[in-house]
Amino acid sequence: MGGVIGFASKQDCVMDLFFGTDYHSHLGTKRGGMCILQEDGFNRSIHNIENSPFRSKFEQDIEEMKGNMGIGAISDGDPQPLTVYSRQGDYAIATVGRINNKDEIVQELLKDRPSQFMSMSGGGINNTELVAALISTGRDIVDGIRIAQAKVEGSVTILVLTREGLYAARDKYGRTPLIIGHKDGAYCAASESFAFINIGYKYKRELGPAEIAFLTPDEDKTVGEPQEGMRICAFLWTYFGYTTSIYEGRNVEQMRNRNGELLAEQDEDLDVDYVAGVPDSGTAHALGYANRSRVPYARPLIKYTPTWPRSFMPQNQKARNLIAKMKLVPVFPIIKDKKFVLIDDSIVRGTQLSETISYLIENGAKEIHVRSACPPIMYGCKYLNFSRSVSDLELITRRVIKKLEGIEGDEIPADILAQYAASDTEKHEAMVEEIRQILKFDSLKFQKLEDTVEAIGVDRCNLCTYCWDGKE
Repeated sequence: MGGVIGFASKQDCVMDLFFGTDYHSHLGTKRGGMCILQEDGFNRSIHNIENSPFRSKFEQDIEEMKGNMGIGAISDGDPQPLTVYSRQGDYAIATVGRINNKDEIVQELLKDRPSQFMSMSGGGINNTELVAALISTGRDIVDGIRIAQAKVEGSVTILVLTREGLYAARDKYGRTPLIIGHKDGAYCAASESFAFINIGYKYKRELGPAEIAFLTPDEDKTVGEPQEGMRICAFLWTYFGYTTSIYEGRNVEQMRNRNGELLAEQDEDLDVDYVAGVPDSGTAHALGYANRSRVPYARPLIKYTPTWPRSFMPQNQKARNLIAKMKLVPVFPIIKDKKFVLIDDSIVRGTQLSETISYLIENGAKEIHVRSACPPIMYGCKYLNFSRSVSDLELITRRVIKKLEGIEGDEIPADILAQYAASDTEKHEAMVEEIRQILKFDSLKFQKLEDTVEAIGVDRCNLCTYCWDGKE
């Protein structure tokens, strides 16, 4: 996914930018970047953060940075922020999102005007550079952002830093959040609401869908009005968002606690010794489950945080599975001869969770009952790349449906998918049971979509639930 943050201050903001960007590290695992506007121009630094935390890569860079305005980015994709020289002047830019019609946009830009793009290793074009190219076709920055919002299929949230101030633009459907913070003599915009709290900023407001704000040290001004039609990603609450974050007025930790309570209401007769969460994203859901069920909460597996403080995951699936296991250390006295209900935030491929369960059984657990804190993931995300799946067929749900339906090809008819997605059908129950058998759980249940929406507390019409029900 990724996250961005930007500052416009009367004082030097380098340390604010350093810590604020670092606070977005849970949203991406590939690259981190910072860009400060200095008297002589932009000072930018980008590092690979796959094997080490953001902080350790930028400690030297911040010694050479000084300025009152800057932007930062954590990315699961292309390097950013980028600096741009265009007819609108010099600016730096960072983005969050996904561009599904990249080739079409590139060809349109190359055809209509003299343009060129820097190709990255592998031959691809940087998404943020492409957004900058679209912005540069506008009469001014605001018009250019509107053009980018209109042309991008997928999602794009944008920060543009100019010498005059910082433009902050939320995706046209609000799929990703963008929050404004304020302290005396400074304003900021961030993907995560908690990212600026410890550096002295107060929450001011959230931008609406497609809204464009212009921030200076003295004001936060809307220069592009919000549009109707919010479709914020519901998965932010169940997994992506950090527990202290607030989106659309709803705190992530509280949502997950409530979600766990609703899961427990489906299990009133389940006989277990402990409730546990898969560290760390299942923890808050599990606490809610334990509070509602009155079953004690325990930690049979504990993440080794001194060397695994963040979600480093290499692209190689075999290496990813090994690292997922190496992160978790068993507590034998808690595990031996005990029955657990284990809460995970979601089940995508199921491989890592299956190995975690096997690990518990090998270390003496008597029974493991698994509960997914969200509905079955039926569709790969088209908007935020939340799933690392290369294709829909890597989803365990799709593989199971193909098996149950006897489908030979890769395509599963939409009406069949809808029957399996609905939680009150026999096909859904058959899919869940098949997944249980494949992954070797003692029992398996998924959270119902209506309960997920209830726990979030945002009008369902304003939520994107595409990954669960295929509805855009």
